[in-house]
Amino acid sequence: MRLRTSDGVDIAATHEPASSWSTELAVVVAHGFTHRGTSDAVRRVVDVLRRRAGVVTLDLRGHGESGGASTIGDLEVHDVEAAVQWARQAGYARVATLGFSLGGAVVVRHAGTFRDVDAVAAVSAPSRWYYRGTKPTKRLHRALGWPLGPAVLERFYGTRVARRHWDVRHPETWCPEPRAVVGAIAPVPLLVVHGDSDPYFPLDHAHDLADAAGEPVELWVEQGYAHAENAAPPQLLERISGWISTAVGVPCQG
Repeated sequence: MRLRTSDGVDIAATHEPASSWSTELAVVVAHGFTHRGTSDAVRRVVDVLRRRAGVVTLDLRGHGESGGASTIGDLEVHDVEAAVQWARQAGYARVATLGFSLGGAVVVRHAGTFRDVDAVAAVSAPSRWYYRGTKPTKRLHRALGWPLGPAVLERFYGTRVARRHWDVRHPETWCPEPRAVVGAIAPVPLLVVHGDSDPYFPLDHAHDLADAAGEPVELWVEQGYAHAENAAPPQLLERISGWISTAVGVPCQG
């Protein structure tokens, strides 16, 4: 299906009902940078979630079949909001969000800004912008700063980037960081999940978010877990799905 955001971007999305066809809970899933809602890693997430909930996946702006250009965590909150509102209008009693990496930052910022979801789970999410403390993040920032970088990202990953939203020379134009708005999520339940082997963002990002959040918040540090949806084992996805169900008051079944 196609969704239209409040700032006029056309977003590609997919809705898949729960295996039981229940409308008690929908989970909106936000993918990581250069992924899309139909990628294999996201599909694994959907397969687990559908045992308990309806699932709405989307291609964040600039990704996949969606219009616009990626702002790497800023305007993507409108993409998630469009999906949340669609789920509400479709009759779901409760709506939660689940994001990975970039998507994790987006769902935190979305929940802290719009405050219209029933639970939030952020996995492998950065807590702050322009972090370059690891080799992968240094490579990413070099690509974003390279004149041909956006063209390369589009050619090889199908991701279109709006560079004006990621200009290190003008930090005053950046949107609020996830750690700056996470406190506004309370009293909605928040789950922060991070691996101790994350090659992109070390554990201090997860602690930043958990420490700045209001109650109730849970921090899960997963031993041996690397990064985002690609590395998430089935057992972890099942635990996250169970946490979401419990957090919104839907009995865990299946």
